[in-house]
Amino acid sequence: MEVVQTARMLLSRVTPGDLAAVHELHSDPRTSVYNPSGPSPDLTSSRAMLDLWLADWAERGLGYWAVRLLGEQEVIGFGGLRHAVVDGDQVLNLYYRFRPSAWGNGYALELVETALRLGKGLGPIVAVIRDVNAPSRKVAERAGMRKDRTIPYGGVPSDVYVA
Repeated sequence: MEVVQTARMLLSRVTPGDLAAVHELHSDPRTSVYNPSGPSPDLTSSRAMLDLWLADWAERGLGYWAVRLLGEQEVIGFGGLRHAVVDGDQVLNLYYRFRPSAWGNGYALELVETALRLGKGLGPIVAVIRDVNAPSRKVAERAGMRKDRTIPYGGVPSDVYVA
């Protein structure tokens, strides 16, 4: 699962070299509209996020991918599965976030369907989505996930979608 090719994308284990892309994507206010914490405030915060993702791969052999279009070097997004505790349950948390320039092309759905297929049998898979985040809910639902419940998450109401 460290490197996966889809019809249009290469999903690869994040590396320390992805820091600039992590920061650029997560510090953009447009990609953080639904993030209760807001955009990443500085490079140090982005490095801490990336370090957590790197540790997931090192310690558990599973984590988020950097997403590139086939044959391209630019990272257009991040996503995949990582172990997490959500509402007291050990789960695989499904995450996906893309650059605004990649929106509207079906890349998130392609990543989600791939992650769900590869994660099947590894444990319960959930996506925690702000109740006001219609675009992300639409992706989860198109991939066959269903809303299970609403919980407070990050201080705001969030829907837990299950695969």
